[in-house]
Amino acid sequence: MQALYAYQDQKRDYPYEISVVLPVYNEEDNLRPLHEELSGVLDSMDIDYEIIYVDDGSRDRSPEIMRELAEQSPQVKAVFLRRNFGQTAAIQAGIDQATGAIITLMDSDLQNDPAAIPLMKARMDEGFDLVSGWRKNRKDRMLTRRIPSIAANWVISRVTNVYLHDYGCTLKMYRRELLDHVRLYGEMHRFIPVLAWAAGAKLDEMVVNHRPRIHGKSKYGLYRTAKVVLDLMTVTFLTKFNTRPMYIFGGAGFLFGGLGILAFIFMILHSLITSIPLVGTPLPVFSAVFIVGGTQSILLGLIIEMLMRTYYESQHKGPYTIREIISQPQVAEEEMAFTPSPH
Repeated sequence: MQALYAYQDQKRDYPYEISVVLPVYNEEDNLRPLHEELSGVLDSMDIDYEIIYVDDGSRDRSPEIMRELAEQSPQVKAVFLRRNFGQTAAIQAGIDQATGAIITLMDSDLQNDPAAIPLMKARMDEGFDLVSGWRKNRKDRMLTRRIPSIAANWVISRVTNVYLHDYGCTLKMYRRELLDHVRLYGEMHRFIPVLAWAAGAKLDEMVVNHRPRIHGKSKYGLYRTAKVVLDLMTVTFLTKFNTRPMYIFGGAGFLFGGLGILAFIFMILHSLITSIPLVGTPLPVFSAVFIVGGTQSILLGLIIEMLMRTYYESQHKGPYTIREIISQPQVAEEEMAFTPSPH
């Protein structure tokens, strides 16, 4: 009896094989050459595709150019946000509008080379769920862009245990199923590989060509470092303690409570040995603060546990994801005919 193999990504029919999502913010000089180059690469792949441009409140002629591109090609979809919400929000809007089995994210400043898309698709066909671009020979300023990026990648890799050389590279390719359960906020788009890895995705990284910016100016700066650090804290919690918040808050509560008890014991011994009144030392305050703080931490953990259970159960989500189910086919009803007993 032949086994049946049911894969998660075969449960839905997608009209396109690839959706390319590009956030746009004041890129009027880059859009037309980018579209010509990108569409040429996708046409050469002989696949069904769509290109989704998301305008993030541009103040130049980018919206007008996007409208023209959408009117000229049925493969193009133009999405216009009401104001500038940021790159992550624009990417999320594009993902929400995408209908492809594979979603490719890339910048619209011509620095990401579309020629990498067929190579990344080939890696996906080998069984990977996510292929991340690595700008090994990055064409950006060393002091303000490359050095902070190297430091950030080093920190993120070691904190999350997901080791990538270039988290900041927008050029990445994902299976649609990975993004169906991911909602992006803040600057979270750079942490999608971490969220995907936490869901059991198989990751790959490949070197991609990075080109110098010709038109326009970069929208990124050192001010993003603080945002990345804060988002890293959020991602760490979501990936390691989202289904067991009591472990972190309860652990902190036991630590503080233990310190409070030790301070209390030391306070009693100190008063017996030295005969110094307790009010003359800070030990009573330390003991009370640590014990109260530990108790509050444990109670906070219980509250967050209830909130997380409400979050999962209200949306019918589980604390796991399934890659594959293998089962034997059911016996047909006609083969299950009941034979009456001769007695």
